[in-house]
Amino acid sequence: MSAPSTTDNRRAQAGTTEAAWIRWLLIGLSLAFLLLFLVLPLAAVFTEALRQGWDAYLDGLREPDAWSAIKLTLLTAIIAVPLNLVFGVAAAWCIAKFEFRGKAFLVTLIDLPFSISPVVAGLMYVLVFGANGWFGGWLAAHDIKIIFAVPGIVLATVFVTFPFIARELIPLMQAQGNDEEQAAVVLGANGWQTFWYVTLPNIKWGLVYGVILCNARAMGEFGAVSVVSGHIRGQTNTIPLHVEILYNEYQSVAAFAAASLLALLALVTLVIKTVAEWKAEQQLKAAAQLPPERSATIGVAATAGI
Repeated sequence: MSAPSTTDNRRAQAGTTEAAWIRWLLIGLSLAFLLLFLVLPLAAVFTEALRQGWDAYLDGLREPDAWSAIKLTLLTAIIAVPLNLVFGVAAAWCIAKFEFRGKAFLVTLIDLPFSISPVVAGLMYVLVFGANGWFGGWLAAHDIKIIFAVPGIVLATVFVTFPFIARELIPLMQAQGNDEEQAAVVLGANGWQTFWYVTLPNIKWGLVYGVILCNARAMGEFGAVSVVSGHIRGQTNTIPLHVEILYNEYQSVAAFAAASLLALLALVTLVIKTVAEWKAEQQLKAAAQLPPERSATIGVAATAGI
């Protein structure tokens, strides 16, 4: 079969290259969409928050209910993110590195929070731990409060944020394969040394990326937390719930001041996400240039202190 001629190559290239005005039109539409649905709403949040000046903005953040919402949001994230970090890494390690029966079912369970509405997730906890739920009587008899209290908020947040870290690590670990871990075991490393010095360095930037997404969702979750919190001012309101209450009471400056904190979180998350993606890409390029046996040797040597 003869090689394609230069004319054929030009025809093929011409068939897959649009006219300049089409390219500029598509780029313009994309930029207009981003401006209309992303940039302008974000700018509107800060504009409304600062509409009456810095003093009014700071007063909206200094009130006791606002501080309580901020502290509860941080507390929830501090508890939920490390839990999901441990569970997510363990689940990703199990799914990506081992073969066993029920593996597909486990992946389905991990994806379950993505397919269930957060409001339904919160309702599930109410039906289980509420006053009329399965364990409601026992919890009331032992004076244990879960629904309309901090434990319920943490449980709902853990549920809706569980897939982020695991789902970020599973494809990364599967793409990397088991060659480096097997080489480390052959060289004398135990299971913990293999994970700490071989697997973890290979997934660290993917792990950072997953933690960032998990933290952003934990701080911004509304649906599930709204069901289990009870909207008790100064006690069970997180920042999103506090924003809703202030907005419904026509306290727009205070509402947008609290919302600006979540907007700033989104911007910081975007910056860290970009850095993590760039670092992960550089790490993959460096790993592609290094044989698996050599990489594992370096990890085991570091374990031994060589």
